[in-house]
Amino acid sequence: MDENTFEQRIDLTSLSKAIADIRSEVGRVIVGQYKMVDLLMIGLLCDGHMLIEGVPGVAKTLTAKLIARIIDVEFSRIQFTPDLMPSDVLGTSVFNPKVAEFQFKQGPIFSNIVLIDEINRAPAKTQSALFEVMEERQVTIDGITHVMSYPFLVLATQNPIEQEGTYRLPEAQLDRFIFKIDVKYPSLQEEISILNTQHAQTQKTMLADVKKILSSKDIAAYREIISSILIEPKLVEFIARIVNETRNNPSLYLGASPRASLAILRASKANAAIKGRDFVTPEDIIEMATPVMRHRIILTPEKEMEGITPDELIENIIKNIEVPR
Repeated sequence: MDENTFEQRIDLTSLSKAIADIRSEVGRVIVGQYKMVDLLMIGLLCDGHMLIEGVPGVAKTLTAKLIARIIDVEFSRIQFTPDLMPSDVLGTSVFNPKVAEFQFKQGPIFSNIVLIDEINRAPAKTQSALFEVMEERQVTIDGITHVMSYPFLVLATQNPIEQEGTYRLPEAQLDRFIFKIDVKYPSLQEEISILNTQHAQTQKTMLADVKKILSSKDIAAYREIISSILIEPKLVEFIARIVNETRNNPSLYLGASPRASLAILRASKANAAIKGRDFVTPEDIIEMATPVMRHRIILTPEKEMEGITPDELIENIIKNIEVPR
């Protein structure tokens, strides 16, 4: 029996329409990059921060701005540089002579969607300023806790080629990103379409015409729907087996954490939902495992020298585990 003939137990009509509208709006500006757009939508529905990696000029920043335009919430952009201080991101206490006391002045991190461009250009001290805010959705300064407004999402970009003036992100911080999205070059036909689309109008003009599709209330409602997507116990075990295998694999120096298991679970539910299903399949899990784990595992030096990539290793691990049916 075809999976589409099953009677839907959860109403996905509104979510499916919103996803179709988002794809349509994004398609007016971005040519191709369908996988990146789908992962960004899944990350948004899972309340997960995302790391976007690719060479300059493949529309990483443009896509992040576009997603922010589609959602009717506040947006801020931070360009990370080697001289950036934690207070430049979080904010600082400023003395107000009128009331003769210090008052907290919020930094650019206080927004709903925060685009951090070239996140690997800031030193460890500034990176550590993101730890609490990314995990707890709050900032503690001078002993006072400031809670972020809902929703709160960090979209970070980095360039994998340039090494000068960059800093490797700590594993503890990488673990806080639900996905690492690898952005590839467009195909020849896609590049021709880009040239034909953009020779007549600028990116600024195209972004100005983008419609607002989602509100913060919509996001909250869709996240509730995602949490109720059905997953069988044998598929939960399948996720646990995949992640557990990364910890016992001789080719890996560091395996994935339980946070990775939870991320695959949530992402698989969201992936099923955007495809119009109210239940998770093994294919959902296999599809989400690589973007969830590729930045959480570290290969042994020997495997790195052989030229093995994290994606290839994850693929081999999944192939060696029996897929439940």
